[in-house]
Amino acid sequence: MTIFSKTILNWYSKNKRELPWRQTRDPYRIWLSEVILQQTRVAQGLPYYEKFITQYPNIFELAKAGEQEVLRLWQGLGYYSRARNMHLAAKTVVEEYQGEFPSSYDQIIKLKGIGDYTASAIASICFGAPTPVVDGNVYRVLARYFGIDLPINSSEGIRYFKNLALEVMDENEIANYNQAIMEFGAIQCKPQSPDCPGCPLNKKCLALQQNRISELPVKLKKGKVRIRHFNYLVYIDNQGNTLLNKRLGKGIWQHLYEFPLIESDRLLEPEEVYNSLTQEDKSPNEIVLWRKDPVIHKLSHQHLITRFLIVEMEEELTNGIPLENTEHYPTPVLVSEFLNTFKNLYF
Repeated sequence: MTIFSKTILNWYSKNKRELPWRQTRDPYRIWLSEVILQQTRVAQGLPYYEKFITQYPNIFELAKAGEQEVLRLWQGLGYYSRARNMHLAAKTVVEEYQGEFPSSYDQIIKLKGIGDYTASAIASICFGAPTPVVDGNVYRVLARYFGIDLPINSSEGIRYFKNLALEVMDENEIANYNQAIMEFGAIQCKPQSPDCPGCPLNKKCLALQQNRISELPVKLKKGKVRIRHFNYLVYIDNQGNTLLNKRLGKGIWQHLYEFPLIESDRLLEPEEVYNSLTQEDKSPNEIVLWRKDPVIHKLSHQHLITRFLIVEMEEELTNGIPLENTEHYPTPVLVSEFLNTFKNLYF
């Protein structure tokens, strides 16, 4: 045991948060928590974890669920490929491992949607495998304490930090240590305004000694944010029906539902949409702008400048969905937030 790992474990024993997945070594529950908490704060992810455990208390229940049902329960968390991959991985565990979660890192990492971090977490926490976890919190703790300049999102940096994490890991308390260093980064060595005066590692922390806390860890800059313009056509017929389309192919929101979409290089005016629909032999009664100001929906690599246009139809829509039934369809947050507001005003 190194002084570093001993200090981390001592801190963890006094400061760890009581979270439901820390009361178990069940790989299904650990896996579920890790998938939900990717790119997600604990406070936001906890209600989703509880919903999934209630709805799918074991991997058999998750595997036999329909994809649409899983996506609907996931709605609001974003990064929907996580939910699709989780569902596929559950089916693999049931079909190929008879519902027994694989116990080795090499087997776990082959499951759909599982990378090094999640495989390491499951293998170490559930099965005691000596595999260090390296997530954003661990990168930050190691980079600051050891004063490391290597970008954490470079191939060289990823290898270096993985080896360092293995070197300082306490192999006698693998499960506790891996959870401890992640927790330490989450609530002690925070990205912004860390509690350095109260930190038990402050005497040997190179970033603190060199006044570089705000500079570390180093991360390569992302490319430019892509700007896209979405014009959603919210059809409403004389029966109160609307239309939803399922997004297919690659890209954002795969397999989620949305209103008929016109993507353009700028936002369209109601008159332009009316003329376009008339040319397609569609006869809207009226098209009105939902709100003058567009909705700006920010994703990690793109911003969606969005306008909702209400298309009122006299004739009953083919394949129309009663507006009140749209809640049964998994939709992106952008669409679900509009629907919640619109339905309250419509009914």
